[in-house]
Amino acid sequence: MKEIDLLPEWYKSGRRRQISYRSQYLALGCIFVAMMVWNFTTAGAISKASARGRQHIERKSESESASQEFARLKNEVAVLQQKADVLEKVDSRIDIADVLAELSFLVGEKIVLSRAEIVAEMIKSEKHEARNVVRGAGYGTQDAGLLGDVRFKVVIGGVAAEASEVAQLVCRLEESPYFCLVYPSFSRNRQIKTGLSKLQMSSVSEFEISCYLANYRQD
Repeated sequence: MKEIDLLPEWYKSGRRRQISYRSQYLALGCIFVAMMVWNFTTAGAISKASARGRQHIERKSESESASQEFARLKNEVAVLQQKADVLEKVDSRIDIADVLAELSFLVGEKIVLSRAEIVAEMIKSEKHEARNVVRGAGYGTQDAGLLGDVRFKVVIGGVAAEASEVAQLVCRLEESPYFCLVYPSFSRNRQIKTGLSKLQMSSVSEFEISCYLANYRQD
């Protein structure tokens, strides 16, 4: 027996349209959800990328700052090294206090010093100098004319009670590790006043001794 469809055509068309609309709404909803998920995902990725970018910029800034600080410190070290080189050139390599203490130890009780000088001298030519004085201490500046190898001459003068005291002082200077090339410049008798009266005179030995500080380096 054939079935008879009693539903009108307009009702069927409406139902089909409703089903179509629901399908479209569902598809649009799925698309909207997908777009929202994509938006959140993209926003998170962009945020992470921005954070990484900011960190990279900060690290770059820190690296540039560290590089500038390193360059500044390097320049300071170079300047300090130049100053150290200058100080090395002008360093006399002698201790004046030790030299004076040695002289005080060597001078006897019967000797009175009236003069003590330490003078730097250039070593002009090795062939004209003693063989044991080959290289002196680097000292001085070019303007002063004492740049390079120099030796230090010590000149002492005074009076001694007897001439034998002068000879003993020369021997003590020669035996001292502080001095070398010791030689007396002169030694002569002299009358000095020892009292209020002009008749109160005493005979002393006036002298001058030259030597060199032994702060050179032997070849």
